[in-house]
Amino acid sequence: MAKLSLCLAQLDFTVGAIHNNTALILKTLREQGEQHDIIVFPELAITGYPPEDLLFRDDLHQAVDNAVEQISAAASDCVVIVGHPQAVGGELFNAMSVLHRGECLLRYFKQRLPNYGVFDEQRYFIPGHQSQVFEWQGVRIGLQICEDLWHPQPLQQLLDDDIDLVLSINASPYELNKHEQRLGVLKQRVAEAGKPILYLNNCGAQDELVFDGHSLVLDAKGELVAELPHCEMTTATVTYEDKRISCAGFEAHAEQNDLAHVYDALVLAVRDYVTKNGFSGVALGLSGGIDSALTLAIASDALGADKVHAVMMPFRYTSDMSLEDAEKQADTLGVRYDVVPIEPMFNEFMTQLGPLFGQNETDTTEENLQSRCRGVLLMALSNKTGSLVLATGNKSEMAVGYATLYGDMCGGFAPIKDIPKLLVYQLAEFRNSRGDCIPQRVIDRPPSAELAPDQVDSDSLPDYGDLDRILALYVERDWSVTDIIAAGFAEEDVRRVIRLVDLNEYKRRQSATGPKVTPRNFGKDRRYPITSHYRHELQRQGQ
Repeated sequence: MAKLSLCLAQLDFTVGAIHNNTALILKTLREQGEQHDIIVFPELAITGYPPEDLLFRDDLHQAVDNAVEQISAAASDCVVIVGHPQAVGGELFNAMSVLHRGECLLRYFKQRLPNYGVFDEQRYFIPGHQSQVFEWQGVRIGLQICEDLWHPQPLQQLLDDDIDLVLSINASPYELNKHEQRLGVLKQRVAEAGKPILYLNNCGAQDELVFDGHSLVLDAKGELVAELPHCEMTTATVTYEDKRISCAGFEAHAEQNDLAHVYDALVLAVRDYVTKNGFSGVALGLSGGIDSALTLAIASDALGADKVHAVMMPFRYTSDMSLEDAEKQADTLGVRYDVVPIEPMFNEFMTQLGPLFGQNETDTTEENLQSRCRGVLLMALSNKTGSLVLATGNKSEMAVGYATLYGDMCGGFAPIKDIPKLLVYQLAEFRNSRGDCIPQRVIDRPPSAELAPDQVDSDSLPDYGDLDRILALYVERDWSVTDIIAAGFAEEDVRRVIRLVDLNEYKRRQSATGPKVTPRNFGKDRRYPITSHYRHELQRQGQ
């Protein structure tokens, strides 16, 4: 009777850290090797994912080859299956190697190379064309890498080889509803093949991508046997015996909390970006508004209160409510909190700029200058302390340019850059469900930049409910102006919002990176030209 014990290593690997990634693999091998027949690591684990143009470097491939040899030599008690790039005769493949006692027993090359959204694999890799089956202790394992499973053909090739189960290693980035998408695809593949699937995903953040783990095990009937935790590193034992598959301690959950998934992904993104890039901590401007309040909560949860510095920078238009709520949240979280008024420096700027401005009337220039005073303060603090400034703008604001270059856009990382405004409020309520953190007044009050007397966002923007829906249709789904208007939105709002989106591409190109959460973010997902007359031509045609 065939029996096999596999360890799924859902771990966090760092791009380019070949030595450290290899050390993590070897550590796991020492801890788990005697207890398992096979240990499995994710796609491109040795280099981290995605290595991007590091793959053009010959010295990287030499380091990868050395790492593969080192892992293979250490794999004496069990087999190691690991992902890495593999150069062969001037061509480069996304590979999966089966290593044991100093030998490579088998090597599989990924057949389907994604080249859409955030993926550029065809820029680097050559597709493989041959399926591979690894047999160990009487169990025949069909090998797949990530995108292979999203297409039926690679698995159909494996079925001709009489496999017992499918093993897929992955680096699948998180976005809203991604768990349901993956599960749906896996159920479809099981329905086609009638074989269990072990789906191991990477867990960690890399720039704007978050790999959420959430690895899955399905039986031959398509039932979810086990799922590993979301955004947490772990190892799990999967047992295959007499055509039955089990995974103790990681039972499947029928209900998924989407807000928890989003929030935990943002926490992981901040933690990995700050720690992997060697910053001592973070600083941010705490305004008393909803965006900075949510950002502060995320930062504190990610790094601990001792590594977070909140700075309130009031001006004459800052309300007492904002001052009180900012201080209350900082005290609740236990972060360092300082108040630095910006009026003296603003006045000095205006004194020096007065002769240049002449008789020009007050306009948004003075509002932007307030924001830029705050940006200067935060960046100086970053330089002096080695902390990373977190920008606090959300996706709705970034879409329409409701942010000041070199002001509130200052920062090295933008945790909620891909979070629409309404989702910001939902996440704030969710975070409070884990323990009071954000003052309820911050959630309840009308949003305002407080750059002018009695200012609220609705003075210059449509209602956020309409704004977010228009942006989702235009930015994420590529709907035309006429189609969005036909969906029931006011023509004036639609044309104004889309004009603002197109005009402010130049701002977004200069903004800090931030984690992708929606189906299409402002980053790798959406690559629009800055200089473009496409919208002008459509307007002339009445569209």
